[in-house]
Amino acid sequence: MCNSCHCDDIKKALIVVDMQNDFCPGGALGVKGGDKIVSVINQYIKKFTVKDGLVVFTRDWHPENHCSFKEYGGIWPPHCVAETKGVEFHPDIYMPEKFIIISKADTSSKDAYSGFDSTALDSQLKKLNIEEVWVCGLATDYCVASTVIDALKLGYKVKLLSDAIAAVDVNTGDGEKAINKMVLAGAEVYRLK
Repeated sequence: MCNSCHCDDIKKALIVVDMQNDFCPGGALGVKGGDKIVSVINQYIKKFTVKDGLVVFTRDWHPENHCSFKEYGGIWPPHCVAETKGVEFHPDIYMPEKFIIISKADTSSKDAYSGFDSTALDSQLKKLNIEEVWVCGLATDYCVASTVIDALKLGYKVKLLSDAIAAVDVNTGDGEKAINKMVLAGAEVYRLK
């Protein structure tokens, strides 16, 4: 079994989920320790870009009246509103020369936790013959889990990068439960060290 991200037999992509200011400490929906995983994510990004691997950044891109906001019947405070500082990627995230950005939940009436939900992510990966995705980012128990589960349903091999995720843990243990769910669905847990 090969631990390198660049075996010649399988094409891989790195999906960095929602590493946005509003999901990091100090943001509207800050995840505890969300900024602590930035340096590890950067190592994965560099590992992929060394051999021209594909790096995908997903992001929430909400209108001001998004249905996930409490004021409009949702459960969250306003966050990741398009064209605000909160929607921007964490300033220390390494942005390689080439990457793809996938915006999700960008209409007021539709929420989306998964990077595959109502986006072009699957079609773009298939066009590039990607067979395996490595997934990291925020938050373990919401957008990371949904992206991983959808990737598995769509037929991708999935590596969950356990050293590069952090959970909201609305209820204590939600992050661990989400990891178990992803593993049961077929994801393989991977760490750099």
